[in-house]
Parts: sequence; structure tokens; C-alpha cells
Amino acid sequence: MSTPKVLFGFHAVGVRLRTAPESIVEIYVDPSRKDARMRQFLARVHESGVRVVEADGLRLSRLAGSAGHQGVVARAQPLAPKASLDDLLDGIAVPLLLVLDGVTDPHNLGACLRVADGAGAHAVIAPKDHAVGINATVAKVASGAAETVPYFMVTNLARTL
Repeated sequence: MSTPKVLFGFHAVGVRLRTAPESIVEIYVDPSRKDARMRQFLARVHESGVRVVEADGLRLSRLAGSAGHQGVVARAQPLAPKASLDDLLDGIAVPLLLVLDGVTDPHNLGACLRVADGAGAHAVIAPKDHAVGINATVAKVASGAAETVPYFMVTNLARTL
């Protein structure tokens, strides 16, 4: 079994909770947050049966590697990679792809994934070198799109196109 990855923020954790709840090992929440958003989120978590651990803001910041966790951090098993790009494109007459080159800032990649998701893109393609991969910051900024839009890192972008 692989090492669990960290997701943080309501959207990133919420999308994983909807799409693959069995992959979540545990969810850490800030017990001092008693607002409606947290109550609704915890109701969904309890329905799914995922283990909830209360943790203070400092521990959540350490787990997330960021203070922007919104009081929610999850440890989850990585999802199996989506089909290969060729498999994905089979059967799609006119695919909509977002091709990125040189995107090294996780905030920019997260924003690109959100836009791709909103536009209905079938996949996002980027080179393996000189590009950021999907990490916790990307997942947070993508607001769940990192879980739903296939992201392929290819060796040679020109050849792939």
C-alpha cells in the first residue's frame, strides 16, 4: 500500500469524499470551527463512515504544510491513475484538451485545473520536466478539479501533440 497523500480545504477534501470515500484514511478537523459549513461537512463525513480526528490549528497547519487549510485536512490513498491519454481519447470525436508548458507554480496549475474543469476539458497535458505535478497545494487551489480532471505529464510535449 502506498503512502497516503494530504488534501486540505473544504473543496479538495469534499470532492474526494464524494468521488472516492474509500480512499480516505482519516480526516482531521479543527474542533473550534462550529459554523454551518463545518457542520454540513461533518455530516457528510459521518455518513460516509470516514474516521474523524480532532486537531488544533497548529497541527492542521503542519499536516497541510500551509495555514490555508480552512480547518480540514485529509490523509488519503492516491487514486489509481486515469487511463492513458490514448485510452482517454479513444471514442472522443472532438476532444477538448488544455496543454500547458512551463507551469511551475502550484497556484497557477490549480487555477488551470479549475478552468479546465469549468470548460469541460477532457484532460490537461503538461511536460514532465519544468512543470509542477499534483500536490496538496495544487489540489487545494483547484477546489476539487484535481480529483476530476485527468492530468497527464508527458516526456515529450511536441511528440504528444
